[in-house]
Amino acid sequence: MCDLFGIEFPIFQGGMAWVADAGLASAVSNAGGLGIVAAMNMPGEALREVIQQTRQLTDRPFAVNIMLMSPHVEEVAQVVAQERVPLVTTGAGTPEKYMAYWISCGIKVIPVVPSTAVARRVVRNGACAVIAEGCEAGGHVGELTTMALLPQICDAVEVPVIAAGGIGDGRGIAAAFMLGATGVQVGTRFVVCHESSAHTTFKQKVLSAGDIDTITTGRRLGHPVRALKNPFTRKFAKLEWDNAVSDAELEAYGSGALRLAVQQGDADRGCFMAGQIAALVNREQPAAEIIREMFSQAERILSEGTKWVV
Repeated sequence: MCDLFGIEFPIFQGGMAWVADAGLASAVSNAGGLGIVAAMNMPGEALREVIQQTRQLTDRPFAVNIMLMSPHVEEVAQVVAQERVPLVTTGAGTPEKYMAYWISCGIKVIPVVPSTAVARRVVRNGACAVIAEGCEAGGHVGELTTMALLPQICDAVEVPVIAAGGIGDGRGIAAAFMLGATGVQVGTRFVVCHESSAHTTFKQKVLSAGDIDTITTGRRLGHPVRALKNPFTRKFAKLEWDNAVSDAELEAYGSGALRLAVQQGDADRGCFMAGQIAALVNREQPAAEIIREMFSQAERILSEGTKWVV
């Protein structure tokens, strides 16, 4: 996988909206991983600026994560091709509509997949790898856990599989490799790295999170999201069960909540998206230190594991 993507460590940084900017992506890429810029709901020209900023900060490969639900997805799809971004990851939908065009432009396409059916479909359309993301992850999630989903995806396709969801240390990486993955994607732990622009309040909430401090909301709208429990998510969960509240009102209530959390640290109205692995994140570190520490621990575990097998 490292040879395929031109990276030193088989680790992707999650494409977290409002967090995965040029500073974070370049820091991860410079440390030997694959930094990812989040296109989120950004217009095409705004994304172009972020791509160019990233190129000024690193000469190593990086990717753009495209949220397919974005109202600007058509222009964003053009911009990544025009800018010759080396890799594209996708989420919140399936990217078949754009894949042939991106691949013709020399872009490697790596979709996030929630099931074996979607994995097979995107591979048939030219995906060079897939990201199998379990519901332990922060942000938009599916229904299957990483431990259940990952080996099934590995059995279903013959391209590299990157494990995501619930991975934040070397133990998670070792487990992912044992289940068949050739790499991992980590999001929540990078939220609190030194190079992350997330608000101090956001970082502190992740650092102080316990094992049952996340909640999944949005299933009624068809796109569930995992975030830390706070007044916003508790009210959202309550409104989901209120038949007097329309879907449009529910959507409006959630609009802009992630930005309030990331940029302003609004503890009451913000949506602090984070995965269940938040309970294991206990300190802020440079991105390079996080990567080295995780892989050193994973190598030690896997090496010791062979002794038990013998």
